[in-house]
Amino acid sequence: MTLSARPIFPFCALVGQERLQLALLLAAVDPGIGGVLVTGPRGTAKSTAARALAELLPHGHFVTLPLGASEEQLTGTLDLGHVLQEGQVRFAPGLLARAHEGVLYVDEVNLLPDPLVDQLLDVASSGVNVVERDGVSHQHDARFVLVGTMNPEEGDLRPQLLDRFGLALAIGNYDDPAARQAIVRARLAFDADPQAFRASVVEQQRALAERVTRARVTLASLTFDDAVHAHVSTLCIEAAVDGVRADLVMLRAARALAAWDMAPALTTAHVDAVADLVLYHRRHAPTDALIPQQDGAGTGEENRSSSASSASSASSASSASGASGASHSRPGISSGPWSGSAPAASSTDASDESWGALPPPSAQATAVAHVKPLRPFGKPPPKKA
Repeated sequence: MTLSARPIFPFCALVGQERLQLALLLAAVDPGIGGVLVTGPRGTAKSTAARALAELLPHGHFVTLPLGASEEQLTGTLDLGHVLQEGQVRFAPGLLARAHEGVLYVDEVNLLPDPLVDQLLDVASSGVNVVERDGVSHQHDARFVLVGTMNPEEGDLRPQLLDRFGLALAIGNYDDPAARQAIVRARLAFDADPQAFRASVVEQQRALAERVTRARVTLASLTFDDAVHAHVSTLCIEAAVDGVRADLVMLRAARALAAWDMAPALTTAHVDAVADLVLYHRRHAPTDALIPQQDGAGTGEENRSSSASSASSASSASSASGASGASHSRPGISSGPWSGSAPAASSTDASDESWGALPPPSAQATAVAHVKPLRPFGKPPPKKA
């Protein structure tokens, strides 16, 4: 199943990438999930894993989308040369057609133009590429596993595009010495003799490829019961996601996992296993979820999924202080709920509220006229004789 003269590192020999391998396998079982977005620093085997996945697919196509690609190169266009020579309209396929039944890999997807990313994600989720040029419409199947990688230090994707990726995860640097040594040993053994290394795991590779094919066949036979639907809805509501795309992707990912596990039925355990991959790039707190509690009322249950808020203090000379206010948090980052209580009510009239964060005037406050003036700086003037 080698795609070129260059040997491919086997998928089953990847070390320390269990979550990435799971996400890629789920997308391989059901490409309709919408692709996998992998963020992390350089040198963490993102492209190696994507290239290795292609070997497990029936046709093994691996297509790379370059950053400088145009829309015509991606989607295809009319063959004008054939039109001029033969007088007939013919479609020239693009990278989407070449990636059919394989893997389409986009490195540094955050640096692609937004319209190109939007079109790419639309085809990845629908499985059909539609091209319209000069009054001529053409469509073809484009069912592929989309794998996009990016380094957060070089910029982010817009939230609208980020949400359209089915699964997402972050890969960090390896802090475990044992894991680093295992990765280095495997890579050195592969570089020393690629054919011998691949031959040592050929049975595991064949078993994985057969399992992907079998999971695709059994995918449609797994249905969603009410308990699974209810669990998915609860997780998405607690994560405060926008829309229902997260619900749909979570159901499809859980079904793909059940098919991969050859389970007789889809359960909530499958949902829990894929929830982090679905919600990682979609989780955020609603703007109206941070409501201060009055007089210490409330148990904090309604604020369980809220993000951390920045507080502005309001104090007076003789009463307790409280904190309030809210701020938006980045997706995927959450902390404890707002736990402050409102300041005690003042005995003055309602006009005190207009002072805002300033303390209200007090009858016992010292007037300006009663303050002893300060002595001027410098030497005192000479006394008169």
